[in-house]
Amino acid sequence: MQINIDLKGWLAFGLMALGSHGVMADDGEVTPLQVIDAIEATFGVTPGERRNHIKGTCAIGEFVGSKEAAKFSRSTLFSGKPIPVIARFSLAGGNPKAPDTAKSARGMALEFTLPDGSLHHMAMLNTPVFGAAHPRTFLDLMVASKPDPATGKPDPERIKTFKASHPDNKAQADFLSNNNPPSSYANSAYFGIHTFKFIDQKGATTLVRWRFVPHDGEKQLDESALKSSPANFLEQALIKRTAQGAVKWDMMVALGELGDTQDNPTIAWPESRKQIKAGTLSITEAMPQKGASCEKINFDPLVMSNGIAPTNDPILLFRSPAYAISFAKRLGGE
Repeated sequence: MQINIDLKGWLAFGLMALGSHGVMADDGEVTPLQVIDAIEATFGVTPGERRNHIKGTCAIGEFVGSKEAAKFSRSTLFSGKPIPVIARFSLAGGNPKAPDTAKSARGMALEFTLPDGSLHHMAMLNTPVFGAAHPRTFLDLMVASKPDPATGKPDPERIKTFKASHPDNKAQADFLSNNNPPSSYANSAYFGIHTFKFIDQKGATTLVRWRFVPHDGEKQLDESALKSSPANFLEQALIKRTAQGAVKWDMMVALGELGDTQDNPTIAWPESRKQIKAGTLSITEAMPQKGASCEKINFDPLVMSNGIAPTNDPILLFRSPAYAISFAKRLGGE
């Protein structure tokens, strides 16, 4: 009975989030449930598990914000005090057996527990842009990617038609095609993808985009390693690396200028934008996700602390209700 109540509550939350943020604009016929259904149709369902980014690894650590970031945001994330972090590193897609050499996106999701007990979430990718400007593109990608029963692979003509009719997918697709996957989760940068707002003590707003830059450096699998690496090397590599000492990333924040896109995650900002170091993330331990602290977390990117706010990016606003529906299914063992 309790599970049913939780399911209804999370579904209601998803629908409220959808309505309150107005993400139906330009995508009136696309709903979060349609997207979740399409993901399930393409990848199948593993009961009790995530629909997307299903293959992942848990980790824990801390974040220490900078005084420079505190000038732009009143969030206690940038208090300068250590903030506990639960992290999850993952592969995009709903296939739990996807090889770690797959040319798909890698994710880093973070849950920060602030001094007052409130939470702040970040859900990032290792691609500098996203593959859809509107939910319709993501839905159509899932539909086009559904395997043909006869071949077990997507229909090439269907994929070709999708690419021709959805140019907003091109930038991310090109990045994934032209860049081999990272050799370790520790050797990848992770991008916030969306534009956010930093709000200071006086209420002034600055548009920002952030990325986490690894102290270990960015390293990709070479062609030989791409062919010879085992299917499940990333988790053990991260566990081994954290056993040797903390893995660190600097949070670098680009400050927006007049004319920079606020609502299109498929367009990167110019590299010339002024950047500040907003803090340092230290991951001190990694472990398999089964039964670990990250497993049951819904890393909703709209869970934000006072001093950080979303823009009207339709993809960002769509993620919250879609995550809620997926999370409700997981809670119910579906």
